Amino acid sequence: MDKKMVAMCGTYCGACEWKDKFNCSGCQQSQSHMFWGQCDKAKCCIKKGYEHCGYCPDMPCQQLLDLFADKEHGDNGARLRNLQNWAKGNYTYDKLR
Repeated sequence: MDKKMVAMCGTYCGACEWKDKFNCSGCQQSQSHMFWGQCDKAKCCIKKGYEHCGYCPDMPCQQLLDLFADKEHGDNGARLRNLQNWAKGNYTYDKLR
């Protein structure tokens, strides 16, 4: 697993179908400026100085809860599990859907 492709929200960008299509380097490399626009979750994480949201004491915040519950981009708890695991140093990931 490439730690540079760990998204701040709990997604693993290394497995994303859009990565190659849009030459996306992930939110860490792009500093929250994604191919689709600025990511508010990444922007918040960068502002607080965290590698990903799993280190934030407010996790899961409302921004993450809204993302987790989104009908199109929801994940059945995978992102939350990923963030919890990554914060413990266990860099594996649950696939989204």
